[in-house]
Amino acid sequence: MQELFALLTAHGGKARLLSGGTDLLVRMRKDPTLADGAGKATGQPLVVIDLKRVSGLDARITETDGRIRIGARAVMTDVVDNKRLRELFPALVEAARVVGSVQIRNRATLAGNLCNASPAADTAPPLLAHDATLNLASGSGSRQVPLHEFFTGPGRTVLAPGEIVASIDLPLPTVPTGGAFGRLTRRHGVDLAIVSVCCVARESGEVRFAFGAVGARPFVVTTGQGAPMGDAVKDASPISDLRASADYRQAMLAVIARRTLSAANMRLQESRGRQTAGGTRDQT
Repeated sequence: MQELFALLTAHGGKARLLSGGTDLLVRMRKDPTLADGAGKATGQPLVVIDLKRVSGLDARITETDGRIRIGARAVMTDVVDNKRLRELFPALVEAARVVGSVQIRNRATLAGNLCNASPAADTAPPLLAHDATLNLASGSGSRQVPLHEFFTGPGRTVLAPGEIVASIDLPLPTVPTGGAFGRLTRRHGVDLAIVSVCCVARESGEVRFAFGAVGARPFVVTTGQGAPMGDAVKDASPISDLRASADYRQAMLAVIARRTLSAANMRLQESRGRQTAGGTRDQT
């Protein structure tokens, strides 16, 4: 890790980090004015630093102290295959399962998907809806940043020069919870979302929606069960581009949000059933 931070300090804005490379290599080929995490144009990188063999950066998914921690080198396939994530955070698994092709999912990391800071990043909405926290590290120390504070705009984050995402923490649910992810694309398979939504419904009646591809950054809205859908989607500010018009995105946002809410409520009922069954077994 210290060698990594020394390289970042020595090369400054001319260095780029490569973990999976599925975003970086495309951007390097397409954009001669490649920007850093703060949005400042720096040109093509002089140095690419491969993170895959850096000791101190983990590829494991572990559970401890009331949270699940996903290491910076964990790829989408690791997320999809993890039994505890499938049980407790099915919306995240659903989102990871539709990232690119299977070849992409075997390379692309969850941390990299966030650091790329695309407003359409598939995994951002479920992580936001589940109150994920990022553990950041640099040569001068470490800090924690809630994911909802991490994105500052398209391609922009709060990462300081020489700072990396070391891991991602998801707090374990303490009450019955149901989550679901949905998105709309022009075609099945490898395409960015026109609209993406994660809904998390909790036993208390709280409902959290997290939206992607309908604003400058992914964002969260908290409502209650039975609240008008217009309250949830009113903060969306979609744009028109080659994938869809702003009006179409706005219209479909409410449709996808209703679908994910229905799926999340079904999973909430299943979670209640598992908890009841577990309590019955304990008494027996």
